[in-house]
Amino acid sequence: MSPPLHDTPILGMVSRPKVAAAVEYGSEANPHGFWVEYPSGLVDLSRTAHLSAGSDEEPALDSTLLDIPVDGDRVIRVQRNATALVVIDMQRYYRANPAPAVLSLLTELLLLKQSFFLHPDLRDHPTGLKCVDPLMKIVPPLRDAGIKILWVNWGLTEHELKTIPPALVRGFQKNGRGGFGSELPGDFGPLLMRGAKNSELYGPLQQEYLKGEAAGTDFWIHKNRMSGLWGYQTALDLFLEQHGITTLLFTGVNSDQCVGGSILDAYYRGYDIVLVEDCTATTSPTGGLENVVYNCGNSYGFVTDSSRLVNLK
Repeated sequence: MSPPLHDTPILGMVSRPKVAAAVEYGSEANPHGFWVEYPSGLVDLSRTAHLSAGSDEEPALDSTLLDIPVDGDRVIRVQRNATALVVIDMQRYYRANPAPAVLSLLTELLLLKQSFFLHPDLRDHPTGLKCVDPLMKIVPPLRDAGIKILWVNWGLTEHELKTIPPALVRGFQKNGRGGFGSELPGDFGPLLMRGAKNSELYGPLQQEYLKGEAAGTDFWIHKNRMSGLWGYQTALDLFLEQHGITTLLFTGVNSDQCVGGSILDAYYRGYDIVLVEDCTATTSPTGGLENVVYNCGNSYGFVTDSSRLVNLK
């Protein structure tokens, strides 16, 4: 016996069958536009062609559009110039628990249950570092496809240090010590401050960003909260509005913290959500990553992976 028509309507989108007839979601009156889903499994997010009455015929794919395979035997169609890859916090630093082998009195004060570096001199973290290779593989072809690359990172100013909420300040300290702006060992500089070495992208990603910056395809966007889209008019939100971006491909760390917070805020604002599953990771226990993947595919939007992005044209 099938469940009632209105039973948990926002869940199960990966497993539900393809639509029997073409459906249009949203409208011209909606500031977020509209989507059209077709029986073939195509979900057109491009907002370029309304559904014709009584017809399931799909519009032609022209050079301004791009088809991306996603979970659930679906394909999403996006506008190239209205789509961005969002890379969150792939820096030398992000929150986690350090390996005991790297602890000293100083690093314990600054790092224990408080920070994590992708830099291998400070800690080996297989799940975070595992994202680097697939991310490096998808950035060039996405650039070539006309998709903007947004590197969204912590980068605090002295003024912002005074405005961070107490819960966030406490979470980045160890027993009241260390935290935002505190000096890290060696030449890594003050924790997550704008321009500090620890706020740079990890290893090859920094060079990849600089290559894209020179080409005018990549953009560095600072954030000062877990989410890059919290509150009113963050730097990321302003960039997306100014460039007419509607579809976001999310990557980075941690999946269930900074990435997840940004995904939720983007979803609430009406952006199209696509998670690139093998380009995101977390240090949380089992269930943290899985929850984000499940909700992105079954509620917020769509899930894909690097293998389906590397050959896009």
